[in-house]
Amino acid sequence: MATTTEGKEHRNGAGPTVREMPTEERPRERLAAYGPRHLSNTELIAILLRTGSAGENVISQSSRLLSRFDGLRGLGKATYAELCAEKGLSEAKTCQVLAALELGRRFVSLSPEERAVINCPEDVVNLLSAEMSTLEQEHLRVLLLNTRNEVMGVEEIYIGNVNSSVVRPAEVFRPGIRANATSLIVVHNHPSGDPTPSSADVSITRDLVEAGKLLGMELLDHLVIGSSNRYISMKEARLGFA
Repeated sequence: MATTTEGKEHRNGAGPTVREMPTEERPRERLAAYGPRHLSNTELIAILLRTGSAGENVISQSSRLLSRFDGLRGLGKATYAELCAEKGLSEAKTCQVLAALELGRRFVSLSPEERAVINCPEDVVNLLSAEMSTLEQEHLRVLLLNTRNEVMGVEEIYIGNVNSSVVRPAEVFRPGIRANATSLIVVHNHPSGDPTPSSADVSITRDLVEAGKLLGMELLDHLVIGSSNRYISMKEARLGFA
């Protein structure tokens, strides 16, 4: 009788296979029941890989890959050759992972006409984090919103060291004025991966809040994006907002 890869995993001491896990703990079943947002990065990668290899089940393999490349941010930068060199990753699995990561990048760069709606900070993170968390320099962008909190556009304002000496409110609000937006959300990344706002971030936010009041265009939030889906909403943290 033919022996499956999953059977080999179990006999070599790699722990239970996905099929042997309780139904409520299996990644595919959890996705179907609760939706993809409730799954960890390890579980999502495991679904892409489908099966593990001899001596390593798919959950362990997924966790190892994320650890090896320092999380999803690093995995998103990995090349075809680097992934193929990893134990248990065939060319087919490598292609599946790279294709999924590229689809994620393309999704977050969809044209403004797709009209994403922003109801909470997590909506901003879901829209921009996949790309911005992998950037090696600081980028400051603004989301232009209409009266229904629909995204009219995303504008790049600064690239480089985002601090109070270079960020001018006029530059930040200019795209919103041109697009006749009613409100803005400012987003910038910390390449270090730590989203903790700096004193300069707080100062910038305070200046932008005041400028928005004068211009009649509310600054709804200022988000700092780090790695591994970490972020700080400065409005929720009451940093720079009265």
